[in-house]
Amino acid sequence: MIKVGIIGGSGLEKLNMFKDAEELVIDTEYGKPSSTLLTGKINNAEVAILSRHNRKHTIPPTQINNRANIMSLKYWGCDCILSTVACGSLKEEIAKGHIVFPDQFIDFTRHRAISFYEKFEHGKMAHTPMADPFDENLRKILIETAKESNLVYHPKGTVVTIEGPRFSTRAESHMFRSWGADLINMTLSPEVILANEAEIPYAAVALSTDYDCWKIDEDPVSLEAVLEIFKENANNVTKLIVDTISNLTNS
Repeated sequence: MIKVGIIGGSGLEKLNMFKDAEELVIDTEYGKPSSTLLTGKINNAEVAILSRHNRKHTIPPTQINNRANIMSLKYWGCDCILSTVACGSLKEEIAKGHIVFPDQFIDFTRHRAISFYEKFEHGKMAHTPMADPFDENLRKILIETAKESNLVYHPKGTVVTIEGPRFSTRAESHMFRSWGADLINMTLSPEVILANEAEIPYAAVALSTDYDCWKIDEDPVSLEAVLEIFKENANNVTKLIVDTISNLTNS
């Protein structure tokens, strides 16, 4: 039976995705993960939901123990990870409420543990390939599922991850646009990096909630606006994840 990990934030963890859920505590050599694993079944898959910011949303982006989060899912026996993230749009065509399936990232964080490798054992150098960090098979199934559900989606995009918890200045927002980034977020990296190091296939569902602050005919991003858009689209994101897991078990 396939085991699927879901890392969620900004409200997804509060949704009832399955019945008869059980709590599972997994500690790691990197410390405690953000939350216990909420485990259950969706069709023929075992599923574990991990709340990225804790269930009460008390952990700021920089303080997330990403290494413990990824390693706890690995110890659980995770076959793949589906992540959900709220993002700001850096492109006119990616409107609020649109879903994007990232294929690239730019890591603009500065203060996070970004690798499991703190030293090279016995001279063995560990340099993980990262040219295509998001699993193509998972992305393909997500895209096909979104198409079946008639969701408005973009099949690829580059996400730049900033440190946070503050939002961007207008100058920064324009700089990221000039780099060719499509979305901006505070949590995707180093989560995706560590999943690759742990050899767990990883894909993300990015929900566009705002236009950051580059678009002068829109109000600058605020936390209230982000949460409102996520709330309005939470059912679409949840159904997409559940249907994708069903399609994974049939693939």
